[in-house]
Amino acid sequence: MYFEEFEIGKRYEHHPGRTVTAADNMLFTTLSMNPQPLHLDAKFAGEAQFGQILVNSLFTFATVIGLSVGETTLGTTVGNLGFDETKFPNPVFIGDTIYSSTVIMDKRESKSRPEWGIVTFQHEGHNQRGELICTCLRKGMMILRSSLPEGASATPWHGSHAAAQGESK
Repeated sequence: MYFEEFEIGKRYEHHPGRTVTAADNMLFTTLSMNPQPLHLDAKFAGEAQFGQILVNSLFTFATVIGLSVGETTLGTTVGNLGFDETKFPNPVFIGDTIYSSTVIMDKRESKSRPEWGIVTFQHEGHNQRGELICTCLRKGMMILRSSLPEGASATPWHGSHAAAQGESK
């Protein structure tokens, strides 16, 4: 979506969800150089507070936001400006399915970059039991459609996607 298309207060429910596997958690944890045995060692985690391996919270965070990209920022974002108020109120375990939703909290045109605007997204992740597992506020820099040359799209992909959907460029 381009900057102009975002409506403050609009909520997006992102589908499908993503079921977390042991391989996902192991790969993410080791690639991010996190030696925490709660994420890697079944015996250690089994004797800890939750009695099983905990999914790396940064994997949870990345998945909650990643699930939102297709409906909100694919092909029209310049980049993330920051993340605030990130919380993990409940743990995620191997085999849990993560679902994500996004609410548009605010938007404004950039003061320094007139071709871009800043959108504040509130992301929430829930598991298959409906438990809240992650929340965060994210500010993203988005392209203004009005700043593009006539007939142009932000990226070649975005333009071909719009054409495939029957939309005019």
